[in-house]
Amino acid sequence: MEKEENQNSKSEDNNEIKKNKDTDDTSKNKDLKPEDKIKELEDKLARAYAEIENQRRRFEKEKDEAFNYGGFSLARETLNLVDNLERSKFALENDEKLKNSETLKKTVEHLNVIQKDMISILEKNDIKEIKSIDQKLDPNLHQAMMEVEDNNKEPGTVVQEIQKGFMMKDRLLRPSLVAVSRKTNKKDENSKENQKSEENQSKSNEN
Repeated sequence: MEKEENQNSKSEDNNEIKKNKDTDDTSKNKDLKPEDKIKELEDKLARAYAEIENQRRRFEKEKDEAFNYGGFSLARETLNLVDNLERSKFALENDEKLKNSETLKKTVEHLNVIQKDMISILEKNDIKEIKSIDQKLDPNLHQAMMEVEDNNKEPGTVVQEIQKGFMMKDRLLRPSLVAVSRKTNKKDENSKENQKSEENQSKSNEN
């Protein structure tokens, strides 16, 4: 009973406060000049219009995102098929039983046709391969998996592509997995020279 009475008294107090506030607002509006009232209404209308315009822009952006990148996940999954074709060719070409056979030649030709068709379909949907070989390593496009000693290339140059990367329009679908060049360390060079000299010396001793 006491709780109910307290709740009722609180609600009555809240209603009284609300009434007082409305009364204050009404009295304030009554005190305003017609020009001020018009200005206040214009301000409210401008704010409401601005809010509607912001909502419209957000809707347009979401609609464009859905139209342009709605198939992003599907496209990324489709790349697995391209990878599997590449792996299949590699496995067949390195099969000792099939090497230099007519069966291998025809099978690889068919796989190449399928792969080219798939790449063509991807390109028609604005999905394109990332150029990697002989390009400078770009962290936004490439993911370095290993380093390869190569004194003929600038350090950080992509010398091997482990897995192809793709872009969907201006968005990264997946990065290229690559190996990059690095200069041979002087210590490594010295150890190699020492090893060669030791080998040459052992050969001369045998002779």
